[in-house]
Amino acid sequence: MADIQRQTDRRLERAILELLERRGPTATICPSDAARAVYEGDDDGWRALMEPARRAARRLVTAGEVEITQAGRPVEPAQARGPIRIRRTR
Repeated sequence: MADIQRQTDRRLERAILELLERRGPTATICPSDAARAVYEGDDDGWRALMEPARRAARRLVTAGEVEITQAGRPVEPAQARGPIRIRRTR
């Protein structure tokens, strides 16, 4: 089980970076974009990947790859409440 979770975590991290790579340098994505990219079904099962996608974004913040924003401004991941966006570190 932990192995499958680890694989999903890595896939979410890759999806975030790949989605940002395909967009402009200042573009942002929603964690749901990564969740949808990783989910393999046709229904709304991607919603179960929302919190794992947010955790993946927080790991990428720690790694210096991305930043989490709210209202267009970077926020500390621990302080983020409600909807977030993810963008490349500037």
